[in-house]
Amino acid sequence: LMFVISTGAVLYAQSPMPPGQFMSASEFAAAIQQAAADRPGMAVGRMTNTDDYRINMIQRTQAAGAIIHEVGTELHYITEGAGTLVTGGVIVRPDGGRPVIEGGRAQRVTVGDALLIPEGTPHWYSAVEGSVTYLEVRF
Repeated sequence: LMFVISTGAVLYAQSPMPPGQFMSASEFAAAIQQAAADRPGMAVGRMTNTDDYRINMIQRTQAAGAIIHEVGTELHYITEGAGTLVTGGVIVRPDGGRPVIEGGRAQRVTVGDALLIPEGTPHWYSAVEGSVTYLEVRF
């Protein structure tokens, strides 16, 4: 069924949709605080994780090993703190050490910075200045 209103816009009959998801700053903070108690070094406050996308608030207090996500591009939007994110290059694992990136680009990140990490791209928070918190959207 279709209706035309006086502005020329077309309205289609539709089924009601559920509302969008909302998570307040205090809910994210509580989720991160709980996660930090369970996993020191990298706390993850989850908003939603589906087969199509993930939305998390992540707080790192220490560097971690390099990783690759074969499926899913990531957007990191820095909300607090600062650190160094290395992207690109190749992942190598030194004897007895954590995986690192060789030949990547190191970028200092701080509040307000946004980074897009295409799927299959090595990435690594090689240094954290106290802590770094970011909104992660994976799609």
